[in-house]
Amino acid sequence: MAINLQKGQREAINAPKFTIGLGWDTNTSSTGADFDLDASVFIVGDNKKILADEYFVFYNNLKSPDGAVEHTGDNLTGEGDGDDEQIRVDLSKIDSRVSEINVVVTIHEADARRQNFGQVRNSFIRIFDGVTNEELLKYELDEDFSIETAVEFGRIYKKDDKWKFEAIGAGMKGGLADYLKKYN
Repeated sequence: MAINLQKGQREAINAPKFTIGLGWDTNTSSTGADFDLDASVFIVGDNKKILADEYFVFYNNLKSPDGAVEHTGDNLTGEGDGDDEQIRVDLSKIDSRVSEINVVVTIHEADARRQNFGQVRNSFIRIFDGVTNEELLKYELDEDFSIETAVEFGRIYKKDDKWKFEAIGAGMKGGLADYLKKYN
């Protein structure tokens, strides 16, 4: 049975291979433009910076150089139930310099489309076992991000040689560019 997390809560991840599922629903846009939300992963070292450009995993770079993190592809519409995008993680392959895996969701061309996370609902991040498909952890974001165009859903981090997940739920209004500055 999955553990439902609250913002800021941390839990151990006991599966070496797991999948991160991300989901959301969008309201009908008053601008008439479709929503395109994108999951991105920032794989960082102890200095909180990306190890190298190739450790920024997203729809144009689907796999980290060590093969430990793999984005399964961009969902352009978010239609349907369940996960809208997924990221597979194999901690047995992770580069020894990695201390965190940060998961961010952004709205593609948010400014041009006049969209923000206030128009997005039912957002969640979940982690499920890559072998058994058993859901281990889930965090449902319940904040109203009325000006934010990017939200860090959660992070996986190493402490005392054990991997844990932290439910973050923090937004930025500068979109992906803000997170690129933060982690580059």
